[in-house]
Amino acid sequence: MTIKTLSLVSLGASIGLAALLAVGSAQAAEDAHATPHPERQSWTFAGPFGYYDRAQLQRGFQVYREVCSNCHSLKRIAFRNLAEPGGPQFSEAQVKALAAEYKIKDGPNDAGDMFERPGRPSDRFPPPFANENAARASLGAIPPDFSLLAKARSYSRGFPLFLIDALPIPGGAYQEHGPDYIVALLNGYSKEDDPNYNDYFPGHKIGMAKPISDGAVDYTDGTPKTLPQYARDVSAFMMWAAEPKLEERKRTGFNVMAFLLSSRACSTTRKSACGPTSPTDRSLKRNEKAPETGSFLFPVIARSEATRHSI
Repeated sequence: MTIKTLSLVSLGASIGLAALLAVGSAQAAEDAHATPHPERQSWTFAGPFGYYDRAQLQRGFQVYREVCSNCHSLKRIAFRNLAEPGGPQFSEAQVKALAAEYKIKDGPNDAGDMFERPGRPSDRFPPPFANENAARASLGAIPPDFSLLAKARSYSRGFPLFLIDALPIPGGAYQEHGPDYIVALLNGYSKEDDPNYNDYFPGHKIGMAKPISDGAVDYTDGTPKTLPQYARDVSAFMMWAAEPKLEERKRTGFNVMAFLLSSRACSTTRKSACGPTSPTDRSLKRNEKAPETGSFLFPVIARSEATRHSI
């Protein structure tokens, strides 16, 4: 190795080391100002066999109705959805009574005028504001709709943890980052002198002041009336609102996987319990049993040739 080559290698190593140090310093500075990662929660609806906790969904709806619905809409959910399987499963009578408490704008009538009527189970939840301008004028900003928020919000745990979250292994296949983030956000108001400071919101300044505190909602089932409990319950309800067919989807996925695995097992074995072999195998077996002539016409032709020669 020549002196020139050694010099080039040394220069390359120096540049690489300097780049690594620069990246490390930038990453350290970024981490110092970055928001912390939300704590991973334990959800009944997580994993391939997940399901919603009915009591938790009903409590979460209570939190939404008494607190969150003052600002946030739920446009994609109808009252009747609250009685459907896989959700809070209120009774039809409860849903009908709940819908009747809301005023729904309808029309026009015979005179061409719009009018208000009591809600029906088929109606969707009416928004708290007539339009976006009214919401902006009242709150200074437009509050996001709750229908899909639990699926729209997320965070990255970085490499290699995001790979573990994506793999179908124990502790993996985790898709509940949205509810985790909402729980952390509701618990992240850490400065009493600044109601808009939040540990988990990017930049730490959020337009929504602390919306709820201990004792704000009166549970009747003995569940603790604390902010952490409210946060978990309303986050679970928001997850259901974003994916009301989650239980059905997971059951269907499990059945499909079971069918595919059993079909694969049957296709790779020749045990009688698995049924007949494939059409290709049956065709090969028929060809093996067929006469060498290959057709019932050949024996006739052969006999004709023998007869002709004999004549």
